[in-house]
Amino acid sequence: MLFFISKLFKSESIMSLKQQLVEHRASFLAKVPKDLQEIMAQATDDLSNSGIEAKAPKIGDKLAHFSLPNQNGEQLSLSALLSNGPVIVTFYRGGWCPYCNLELRAYQQLLPEIKEKGATLVAITPELPDSSLSTSEKNGLAFEVLTDKNGDYARELGLLFTLPEELRSIYESFGISLEAHNGKGQFDLPLAATFTVDAEGVIKSAFVTADYTQRQEPTEVVSLLD
Repeated sequence: MLFFISKLFKSESIMSLKQQLVEHRASFLAKVPKDLQEIMAQATDDLSNSGIEAKAPKIGDKLAHFSLPNQNGEQLSLSALLSNGPVIVTFYRGGWCPYCNLELRAYQQLLPEIKEKGATLVAITPELPDSSLSTSEKNGLAFEVLTDKNGDYARELGLLFTLPEELRSIYESFGISLEAHNGKGQFDLPLAATFTVDAEGVIKSAFVTADYTQRQEPTEVVSLLD
């Protein structure tokens, strides 16, 4: 029995983020009515077809400066982070998003390796500090989670979109209230995006997608630090 448990734990620990995302998506869709699935899929297609991904920062660009509060209300700037070396910047929608939580936990597992390579990891979200603190505690995160209030920084980068009204009621039916996390009247969210930035602030890798069920593999991001 102990061997089985050890083997199971090892299997889960080495499962790629992509595998975890695929399994969660399949499990989720098995519980969701077809008509709602079609509305959600169409919204993702519409967002992708809007051309928003093409507006995002690209490899070779300098990542725009930011100064944002962390989950404890302390201001952190990109320039201060870069003074310590390369920075991985990943955007997530909120602690209510299971795909985001899977990504955050995958990065947490690799945090020792990221630090060994002299890099810093930060996650940016439109969630207000109280919510981002809950997300950080829930996932046992030991890296900074920064609040991009009203999505102003994501908007500057061309990553921000407004959740369509037809999806808001669907989210509510799932028990997700964006206003409870982001503030009254706030329905703007960032694309799933991750940037690796060198010590000079230049983007060395960029992953941006309108499909919130997809993420860049964290092991791939870490390998780019070499």
